[in-house]
Amino acid sequence: MKTLALYNVKGGVGKSAAAVNLAYLAAASGLRTLVWDLDSQAASSWYLHAGGEAAKAKQLLAGDTPVGRLVRPTPYDGLAVIPAEFSYRYFDILLKKVEPPREALRRLLKPFASQYDLAVLDCPPALSHLADNVFHAADLVMVPVVPTWLSLRAFEQLREYFDAEGFSQKKLKPFYSMADRRRSLHRELLEQPPAVMRGMAEAVIPYSSMVERMGEHRAPIAAYAPSDDAALTAYAELWLEAAKTLGL
Repeated sequence: MKTLALYNVKGGVGKSAAAVNLAYLAAASGLRTLVWDLDSQAASSWYLHAGGEAAKAKQLLAGDTPVGRLVRPTPYDGLAVIPAEFSYRYFDILLKKVEPPREALRRLLKPFASQYDLAVLDCPPALSHLADNVFHAADLVMVPVVPTWLSLRAFEQLREYFDAEGFSQKKLKPFYSMADRRRSLHRELLEQPPAVMRGMAEAVIPYSSMVERMGEHRAPIAAYAPSDDAALTAYAELWLEAAKTLGL
């Protein structure tokens, strides 16, 4: 099983939208796909209609709740989800007590290897012990970056953190998100990406009303948008790049 994480230090950059759309496209391609919503805001869980009671973070890490029991079906073939729970906001505190400190998430994911081809992690926007677990467990960390200098600076800080903590830069794949070519700065940064965006995906996710309507429909874009929609096409291209990188 491969593990794909969607992460950014900043919130509001299209992380959960990317996680849900990429997971849907992976499942549609025939891969048995599991989304694990690690963000206590539970956006991915809500998009995917994840019902039922989620496990408390403390119970999960203590082994009191078998992780396999947390999986919920979605309305889409081949796609399941582990919904977030509000106590996930304490994950960082609880992980400080786990030894070895970066192994907990990988250990929790291991039982799913026989059931799923791909795990997609929707991660909270913070550098934390949970983030360290994600960076350790993930085969690929995709980072949505809005084409603005502040967003680029946040990604630069992430690269610096990877170096400082010994994580491989090869795991990182940034991609432009919420790009609006009507804005001159966005156009400039799209046409001439700065050095910090090295290794970036070619696909660019546009600023689009179709993405915003995910909240209205509570669904991936492909479930309600025309097949020629620009945002859907962009996510499809992004998924193909991710799948190639992961060897899927």
